[in-house]
This record gives sequence, C-alpha cells and structure tokens, in this order.
Amino acid sequence: MENAGMLREKSKEALLRVLDEARENLFRLRMQKAIGQLENTAQLKSTRRQIARILTVIAQKDEAHGS
Repeated sequence: MENAGMLREKSKEALLRVLDEARENLFRLRMQKAIGQLENTAQLKSTRRQIARILTVIAQKDEAHGS
C-alpha cells in the first residue's frame, strides 16, 4: 500500500496504472468473498480506501494543472 505522499510523487499516467491494478484487485477480492475464500475481509476496506486515495490525488493534480 502506498500512502498519499508517495502517490503524489507519481505521474498521472502512473497513477492511472496503479488505479487499474487496485480496481482489478478489488474485483478479485469481491469474487473471493462471494465464493467464501476470502479470509481477511479487511482487505476489501483497505483496497477501497486506496482507490479513493488514488482518485483524490488524480483530482488534485488535475485541479493544479487547470488553475
């Protein structure tokens, strides 16, 4: 997991790649939960928060470049 400071250092293209990976991971975790294989359900919450963090940093970068 990367914190917001580490994410801010990345380019927008890199952030979009990380976002795709996080969304794929969330999908896999949801499938595991649905079939009863997910042991650590806290991973769902942390992955959703990571996605939100990435989206926030992307929005901040867009706002900064738009001003």
